[in-house]
Amino acid sequence: MKVLIVKTSSMGDVIHTFPAVEDASLVRPDISFDWCVEEAFAGIVALHPAIGRIHTVAIRRWRKALFNGGTWREAAALRRTLRSCHYDLVIDAQGLLKSALVARQAGAPIAGFDRSSAREPSATLFYDVTYSVPRDLHAIERTRRLFGLALGYQPDLSTLNSGIVPPAGTIANIRGKTAFLLHGTSREDKKWPVEDWIGTARLLVDRGMTPVTTWSNEREKIVAEAIGKAAPSTVVVPKSPLADIAAILGRSTLVIGADTGLTHLASGFGLPTVAVFLATEPGLTGPRGPYASTLLAAPGGRVVPAEVIAEAERLMELSQANIGED
Repeated sequence: MKVLIVKTSSMGDVIHTFPAVEDASLVRPDISFDWCVEEAFAGIVALHPAIGRIHTVAIRRWRKALFNGGTWREAAALRRTLRSCHYDLVIDAQGLLKSALVARQAGAPIAGFDRSSAREPSATLFYDVTYSVPRDLHAIERTRRLFGLALGYQPDLSTLNSGIVPPAGTIANIRGKTAFLLHGTSREDKKWPVEDWIGTARLLVDRGMTPVTTWSNEREKIVAEAIGKAAPSTVVVPKSPLADIAAILGRSTLVIGADTGLTHLASGFGLPTVAVFLATEPGLTGPRGPYASTLLAAPGGRVVPAEVIAEAERLMELSQANIGED
């Protein structure tokens, strides 16, 4: 049986789908999975060994050039490619109109959330079969339930395993324990103040750890360099391809991050991960993992570095204790 997964974005949403893929790959070894995703996240999808072919879309780029002939040629090529694969089923795990339209291009039966469950009820007009999944569940559980209903099994929700493997790679000349600081995020109100990142880096150095950080744009570069200057032991990784950052991240001892996709990736790798949420509610979309924790700022309050370090130490001790038991 050939199944196409449609979950085009964002990075966090893609990562939230991995536990469902892991469930299905273990329970239904007769199924081969392909995936259709935004071109920027193809490398993330490739982290799961059960995924075969990865088809890319460029909806974000296409929207900016709707009347460009190249846009329509790319879309037509995607349609031809999807149809040539002859899928038995498409699972739209996103529940948006844009993802439903992409799913439709494959020319195969489409399964998805029903009107009461989908993020955009209009998407269900394109589905052949729909399933009810409560919307008040975490995104990971919602997707696991959807896959189980669509593929005929009951997921074991008492366990959580993303099944993803960090790509090969590391930072040269760094020994000992490293803590990756993920300060960059898409919205200003999600950003932890640079002073708190500096305070956290200094506390990590005091504990014998090497802080590591990076940047993806000029504004993030300013923050990364400020952390590196204030805590000279910090390693500032230049702007790099996502796969390279994922490799470094996957070999970190600890990850401390804002509400951003790489923080979700760290928790998916099973790393001790402290997420600092300032303006968003983590209940339905926050990082989930065996050693992941979210610190939420109270209304009008803040999360301080000492609090983050205390939680990080707790998670690292828990991780080491479990490794010792194994």
